[in-house]
Amino acid sequence: MARYLAGRITGLVLILFLVCLFTYLIFFKLSPDPALMICGKTCTPERVTQIRTVLGIDKPFLTQFWDFLSGLFAGRDYGSGTNLVHCPAPCLGYSFQTNQSVWQMVLDRLPVTATLAIGAATLWLLAGITMGLLSAVKEGTWWDRSAMNLALGGASIPNYVLALALQYVLVVKLQILPFPSSVAFTDAPWLWFQSYLMPWIVLATGAACLYARLTRANVIDTLAENFFRTARSKGLAPVLTMRRHALRPALTPIVTIFGMDFAALLGGALITETVFGLNGIGKMAADSIAKNDQPVIMAVTLLAAFFVVVGNVVVDLVYTALDPRVRIR
Repeated sequence: MARYLAGRITGLVLILFLVCLFTYLIFFKLSPDPALMICGKTCTPERVTQIRTVLGIDKPFLTQFWDFLSGLFAGRDYGSGTNLVHCPAPCLGYSFQTNQSVWQMVLDRLPVTATLAIGAATLWLLAGITMGLLSAVKEGTWWDRSAMNLALGGASIPNYVLALALQYVLVVKLQILPFPSSVAFTDAPWLWFQSYLMPWIVLATGAACLYARLTRANVIDTLAENFFRTARSKGLAPVLTMRRHALRPALTPIVTIFGMDFAALLGGALITETVFGLNGIGKMAADSIAKNDQPVIMAVTLLAAFFVVVGNVVVDLVYTALDPRVRIR
């Protein structure tokens, strides 16, 4: 187990290093001049040169990349003299358009995105696995056909269409829910729940439908296995048989998808956050793309990659708890 963890952590560090390298290469070498993007259309050559010096992009590429990596652990300075700007560790960059450290911008918006991700993931897991399990047990019945048709329809609805429809019906017409806002749970728990309910539903609908169909297919395959028939022939309680011998092996592919989906969602739900006006990481990325704020865009890209890579490692560890046939050697 220790050797496995050491190997996985070593691989994680190597992958993150390569992600940092290629992301930095794309944003600061293969893209248009960042200094010109920051300066805008009405900009003098002297001003562009000054911005390049402040950003440090007038140095050789390897020196730039080393400054970026060292800034993650020790912080870094931009400019000199009266124009000196200090970016504390972990320094993902500095946005001169907002005059803020990118890491601080991420921290300010991460609670909103984390709230969306955790709430939506809870909904789609409960709804998707329950619907898929019931459909598998009642295979071929009216419930099975209705649930799978509903799942197919739900997975076909784009997020922005569902978001706009829910807002029109629940907020404008029926006035059941308030318009979503970034309310802290400690300030007003009930308003917090009402504000995030629609975004949770929008993010969870498509995933729940996909998980329902996948769970149904996996459980049906498991029910046909010899070990499941043996467990039933021993006289075990039906609920215990389904939980231990049918659902657990069927959840292995679900864990794989869930790890990737949840990790990607932590990187920002761009469409949902933008439609509902929630100031999370996804909306920050959309605003930064519109303003060509490259340090912020690169930071969001690295953050999303970090969550996906770490999610992969966590998924591998969860496998052994779900399926005893999987062994870490």
